[in-house]
Amino acid sequence: MFLAAALQLNCNSNAERNYAQVRELLSRAQRYGVAFAASPENTNYLGPHHEKVRLAETMEGPTVERFGALAREFGLHYLMGSFNEKSDDPKRCYNTSVLFGPDGAVLGSYRKMHLFDVNVSKDVSFVESNTVVPGAAPVVVDTELGRIGLSVCYDLRFPEFYRALTDQGAQIIAVPSAFTLPTGKDHWHALMRARAIENQAYVIAPGQHGPHDDDGLRLSYGHSMIVDPWGAITGMSSDGVGLALAEIDLDRVARTRRGMPVADHRRL
Repeated sequence: MFLAAALQLNCNSNAERNYAQVRELLSRAQRYGVAFAASPENTNYLGPHHEKVRLAETMEGPTVERFGALAREFGLHYLMGSFNEKSDDPKRCYNTSVLFGPDGAVLGSYRKMHLFDVNVSKDVSFVESNTVVPGAAPVVVDTELGRIGLSVCYDLRFPEFYRALTDQGAQIIAVPSAFTLPTGKDHWHALMRARAIENQAYVIAPGQHGPHDDDGLRLSYGHSMIVDPWGAITGMSSDGVGLALAEIDLDRVARTRRGMPVADHRRL
């Protein structure tokens, strides 16, 4: 059993400001005794998307290095929810989640597969594929804390994707997000609980909150949360920058799966 934290941020195009938010919250998390912490999608930068592409870096660049150094400084497993990873396409980057061990080493990374190309309303209209290249495969990382399945934001709407993570052994699923306010207020809680219940896994969902200076996303919903394998929300953030804290008990995952062995009952 260990304590986990979902970091709730309010990021913008000021990378130093964003980094300072993460550092402060990881420092607080360490004081609570947190072993695993995760920050939202677009942890390092949430601003105009053409600039996101221009500023994109490789996995060997300074962004990954400095956020890995935070994991090492505070001695915890840390998921940088996503950053703008450079691709071979000069007009697009990857939206990449990176998991660090407590020594700061990269344990695994995942490039967001499902891109947010929607026209829901005048408040929710966005074409992520204009600036982002989709990833190619789901990723589950084996760590000393358990097997962690990686995903990013809009992936949440595709239950078959999470079934693939569970089939690969995921016990904990991370869903770092920048969920819009109009979709978040109606769908965030329901989808997070559904993914936890369907997969009988913990869901750790750090989110962005509030306004940003980007050129598409107006307001992020927040409500960062941790959900247990039975679908109970065991930790959740209020408005603003902060932490959602909850215990992770992998024995509870095993008990839930034994008591209701849905994986064994599948027909499709």
